[in-house]
This record gives sequence, C-alpha cells and structure tokens, in this order.
Amino acid sequence: MDKLARDEEEKLIARSQHGDVEAFNQLIQQYQQIMYGTVFRMLGDSDTAADVTQDAFIAAFKAIRSYRGGSSFRAWLLRIGSNQACDHWRRVQRHPTSSLDMLTNEEEPRNFSALETLILTGPEGNPEEAMLTMELQEIIQRGLRELPLEQRTAVVLYDIQGLSYEEVAQAMETNLGTVRSRLSRGRARMRTYLQQHQELLPRNYRLT
Repeated sequence: MDKLARDEEEKLIARSQHGDVEAFNQLIQQYQQIMYGTVFRMLGDSDTAADVTQDAFIAAFKAIRSYRGGSSFRAWLLRIGSNQACDHWRRVQRHPTSSLDMLTNEEEPRNFSALETLILTGPEGNPEEAMLTMELQEIIQRGLRELPLEQRTAVVLYDIQGLSYEEVAQAMETNLGTVRSRLSRGRARMRTYLQQHQELLPRNYRLT
C-alpha cells in the first residue's frame, strides 16, 4: 500500500473510531474480499463464511477504538476474522468424528506458492491449466480442512492471502517462531495430502 492509500486509510479509521459508519463501510469494501477469502478457506462453506465474515466486521466496528496505528490494520482485521472462524469451527467440532494427527516439526523456506496458484488460478484465466477443475479446488479445500486449526490459519494467512510473517504473528497473536513452525507443519501435511491426488494436479504443479 502506497503512502497516499495509507493516509486515506488512516483517515477512514479515525472517522470510524468516532462512530462514522460510512467511513467503516469504505474500509469494508477495501477488505471484504480478503476477509471472506480467509474465513472461507478456514471453514470451507460459502454460506457459513458469509455469515462469519459479517459477524467479524460487526465485531471489528465495535472494537475499532482499540486499534492503535503503527501496526497493520489488515492484520488487525484478519485477527478478528480468523478468531471468529476459529470460534465457529470449535463450536461445530466439539464432537469430531476423527482426530487430527500432529505433525513432526520441519523447517523449510517459503516455497509453497504452488498452493496459492492452484487455489487462485482457474482454467478460464490460464487455458493451459485446463485440469484445474472444481474437483481439484474441492480436494485442496478438503486438505486445508484436515489441517489442525492453528496450522490451517497460518497457511491461509501466509501462503494464500500473502500476509508477511509479522502480520501473521499479529493476526494470530503469537511470535514469529511459532508462525514458522505452524507453517512448516501445515505445509508438510498439505504436501502429503496433495501427493495422494497427483493425478488431479496440473503437470507443472505435481509435487516431487
């Protein structure tokens, strides 16, 4: 975000903190796509994601006076959205049908951009990847859903939504080391999951 955009955002935030609903609606327009995308990838259901996203923005407006400049407003919003999604997930998973296995810790550099490409690219936007079908999208979403909740949140925020390590740490209210550990474990589990469905991956993105 350039300085002009940051200055405009800061003005909208200040107005929102004084109860200006129209100013906050402009912030919603700016961030509704990334908020919904984050919640949807965490929960996997479009209707539920829409409801949770709405609840998250309502909660953000009620809490906006607590936001302090100098930190990422995007990360602040996504902390509220991801917390709302986590709360919803825990409510519906109080009696899970299967347990989630824990992974061994495995450090690695950021090289999982193929996941973001698989999720965000469709045949209509990239004809040579015609195999990128709805079935593939569902398999990727199913893989995300099987991740332990904290690992899923880290993968969604960093690898899919493109937040920095610092922003993910702020959104998840933890430190950088924990973010890296959760990312590493989540990526390892996603890689294993996708390897089991190699035949559905476009050739350029098949994992080795």
